[in-house]
Amino acid sequence: MSFSETISPLLGRCALVWFFGAVAMTIITDWGRVQGLMEARHVPLVPIVMLLALVFIFLGCVSLLLGYHARHGAVILFGLTIVAAVTLHPFWLMTGEARQAEFEIFARDVAICGGLLLMVGMGPGPFAIDNRARGGGRGRR
Repeated sequence: MSFSETISPLLGRCALVWFFGAVAMTIITDWGRVQGLMEARHVPLVPIVMLLALVFIFLGCVSLLLGYHARHGAVILFGLTIVAAVTLHPFWLMTGEARQAEFEIFARDVAICGGLLLMVGMGPGPFAIDNRARGGGRGRR
């Protein structure tokens, strides 16, 4: 196997975990500001939504980091990201500099979703718990 088949998926998973971990830390350390931003977008039950987002981020990050049910973790993070992008960054409703700023964040989120979908389709790579050797010579079913 080449570098791109072995190390690249691991590094890609780590980059995604780093990104989502940074988002989680922002939510935790700046709870009030994030809550205010979400309330300004008319998100209902903001504290519950934020708590659920943190749980989903944690589960998705652990899944991707270890490569354990990594496809499921990627789907969780994909769903969270696409909902957040559409809900929190509606650039199509804005004008001027605010539109450009929101579009850049929206585009970043869509690109991250693309990486997560690649993880769903291609799998976590060889350095993942999902791909550990199975005992007894039985393959994955």
